[in-house]
Amino acid sequence: MATALLMPKQGNSVESCIILEWVKKEGDTVKTGETVLEAETDKATIEVEAVCDGTILKTYYDVDSDVPVQKIIAVIGEPGEDISSFDVEAAADAPAGATAPAATPAETAQEQIEPAAVQTAAAPKQAVSAGSEGAASPRARNLAAGKGVDVTALAGTGPKGRVIERDVLIAAGETQPLTPAAAAALIEQGLQAPVTGSGIGGRVRLQDLQAGTVSAASPAAAALAAGSSFPGGFRDEKVKGVRKITAARMMESLSVTAQLTHSFSALAEPLLAYRKKLKSSPEELGLNKVSINDILMYVVSRVLKSFPGFNAHWYGDSMRFFDSVHLGFACDTPKGLLVPVIKFADRLSLKQLSDESARLITACREGKAQPEELTGATFTMSNVGSFGIDSFTPIINPPEVAILGVCSTQLKPVRTENGVDYKDYIGFSLTYDHQANDGAPASKFCAAVIRAVENLDLYLAM
Repeated sequence: MATALLMPKQGNSVESCIILEWVKKEGDTVKTGETVLEAETDKATIEVEAVCDGTILKTYYDVDSDVPVQKIIAVIGEPGEDISSFDVEAAADAPAGATAPAATPAETAQEQIEPAAVQTAAAPKQAVSAGSEGAASPRARNLAAGKGVDVTALAGTGPKGRVIERDVLIAAGETQPLTPAAAAALIEQGLQAPVTGSGIGGRVRLQDLQAGTVSAASPAAAALAAGSSFPGGFRDEKVKGVRKITAARMMESLSVTAQLTHSFSALAEPLLAYRKKLKSSPEELGLNKVSINDILMYVVSRVLKSFPGFNAHWYGDSMRFFDSVHLGFACDTPKGLLVPVIKFADRLSLKQLSDESARLITACREGKAQPEELTGATFTMSNVGSFGIDSFTPIINPPEVAILGVCSTQLKPVRTENGVDYKDYIGFSLTYDHQANDGAPASKFCAAVIRAVENLDLYLAM
């Protein structure tokens, strides 16, 4: 009897998986538990196994397809079996118009070269509502979502009436209009429009475009252009997997939170001295691999116990405060940024926290981290100090209300009784949601982190 193979559910937060490779093809025989395909969630790579013995009668998705969980991806049975009922069910499962068709290289190039302003140019005769399937480019849809513009209400000026990026910019009121003559010259000749023109209200006229083309290229630039075709070589890559999810979540974070960042620094000498002591400790103690980041995560997990407003989730009309600290930390992997979570970090010793951190990092970089290991953080830390970054603005991972960035260690002048001395200071950047916390509590939290780092021995006793 034919059996449907479904895309397995990978935790509550995973909504879809991308097919990386079909290990077994249509017509291949499989055994129960044998790998049929490999797929990628936004967090890890998984293997989908056969649920019964038989032959792969049909597969419903190609490689690189983004498939919702619990949807039919293949049918396993005996050769010659009727699977028409599965075909009907799979067709019903397929999301209608789930994604806009990808822009062609020509359309992408046009959006980059054409100006972001053609308000008065006559719309092409074939312009249609963006509500029609495929009538807006992905770039236009993403921009419209970010600026709150209803793309379905726009008439496109792109190829075949497609809504493109400039149409969204015009609708958002961020560009100056062009005269019809300027718009035509802009499209036909590929000229660049100035930010404002010499017409009424900054309207860009034909002579404004022409003025931008008077100066001749330098001899070096002209010689280079003569031997090369503009813009030179390039390659396009489909955005998928971890990068796609990260992009969506970062944009969502900035759209739904009121983010503010406080930058501060703490005397790093106690931290550096303790790390040096651990590194030279007897190997049998297992403390040699405790990192600066491990020590900071330990300290912050203790500080958070006194600041419940930062160890919390924000839900708009309610706020959830957690008794325990579940500490997320940014981890760079070959597939992009992941944020594993150290559960009950405030209850772990420094060595236990360090061991768990190392385990999670290895799992993330090998693509073996489980969904439950990448969800549930109540506060997150992101350390870019090893890259020499003095200061940055980390982005909150909603529904969390704050994230602490760790920066590099720098020498700073300090006034002493004997004049001026130079000491090592480590930088921090606290980004918090101003909907959930105000500036005064945030500043008190920063001050508490400074005290903890500068009085490390006291906090290690907690």
